[in-house]
Amino acid sequence: MDSASGGSAALDPNSIKEDPLSATATATPPTASQQGGGESSSSPAPPSRYESQKRRDWNTFLQYLKNHKPPLTLARCSGAHVIEFLKYLDQFGKTKVHITACPYFGHTNPPAPCSCPLKQAWGSLDALIGRLRAAYEENGGLPESNPFGARAVRIYLREVREGQAKARGIPYEKKKRKRPSATTKVVGVNVSVAATQAVDSGGGSGGGGTAPN
Repeated sequence: MDSASGGSAALDPNSIKEDPLSATATATPPTASQQGGGESSSSPAPPSRYESQKRRDWNTFLQYLKNHKPPLTLARCSGAHVIEFLKYLDQFGKTKVHITACPYFGHTNPPAPCSCPLKQAWGSLDALIGRLRAAYEENGGLPESNPFGARAVRIYLREVREGQAKARGIPYEKKKRKRPSATTKVVGVNVSVAATQAVDSGGGSGGGGTAPN
C-alpha cells in the first residue's frame, strides 16, 4: 500500500503552494541528472537521495509554517505544531486504515474495498520525523529545543503505529531476551570444566600415592 516513495511524493513543497491533491498525483522526486544538470563538470557530486529528500521535507515544513493561520515562525514551533503537520499530511496518504466499525477491521488483506480513510503509513511518518529532526539541528536549531524530538511527537507516533497495527491486523511484538538461557549455558560449561578438573586432580593424587610402592 503505502511506501516510502509514496510518502515522498506527498511532501513536495509545491503540494502546499498549489493544489495539494493534483500536485501529489504527478509529483516525482528529481533524478541525479536533473539535480546536477545546471552544474559544471567541475562542481561537486550532487547530494545523496537521503540529503535531497531531507532538504525537500525541510522546505515543505517551512512552507507549512508560512501558510499556517496565523503564520508561525520556526522559533515558535512546538511539538503540537509538528503533530498538526503530520495530521495534515494524512490527506496525501495511501494506506487504508480501517475504522473500528468496519467489517474488515483487523484484516491484513480485506477481500473487498471499503470507505475507510487513507492515511500516511506509520513508517513514512517515522522516517520523515527523523529527517526533519536532523535538518532542524543542521540549520542552527538546538537539540534541547528540537520540536521534532518532543515527547508529544514520540507519543503520537507510537499511537499511530499501534492504531494502524490493530486496524490492519499487524502485530508488533517485542523481541524476547535470551540472556537467562545464555547464562545457564555458561554456568553449565563452568560446572563441567570444574568437574573435569576435579577428576584430573583426583587421578593425579591417587597416582602420587601409589608411586612410592
